[in-house]
Amino acid sequence: MLGEPKSPVLRGLLGTCPACGNGALFAGYLQFADHCTSCQLDFSANDAGDGPAVLVMTLVGFLVVFPALLVELAFGPPVWVHALLWLPFSTILVLAFLRPFRGLWFGLMLKYQAGEAKLDNSDQL
Repeated sequence: MLGEPKSPVLRGLLGTCPACGNGALFAGYLQFADHCTSCQLDFSANDAGDGPAVLVMTLVGFLVVFPALLVELAFGPPVWVHALLWLPFSTILVLAFLRPFRGLWFGLMLKYQAGEAKLDNSDQL
């Protein structure tokens, strides 16, 4: 038995609370819960933003473009065949990767205490 993951990054990837690993991180498919039902950690303070989407689009792009290029070079099918193959494949990959990567991003933000950037004017006259 592997036991409960200790890393907030791995906990986020699995969709559980990055702090305690018990409560659910998500209230919906991609919507974060307001807080952890177990440890009461406030999830509204941090937001993953667009980072996970960019990461997933890049990853899916690599996983789709190279096989599509190989199919084009090997068989030369019409464009509709490419659309029939690669549009559903890329959609499935995006839907499969987006939630775990959003959780992973949130876990990274919690681990490194990252948040929204704020202007520090304390050293100015």
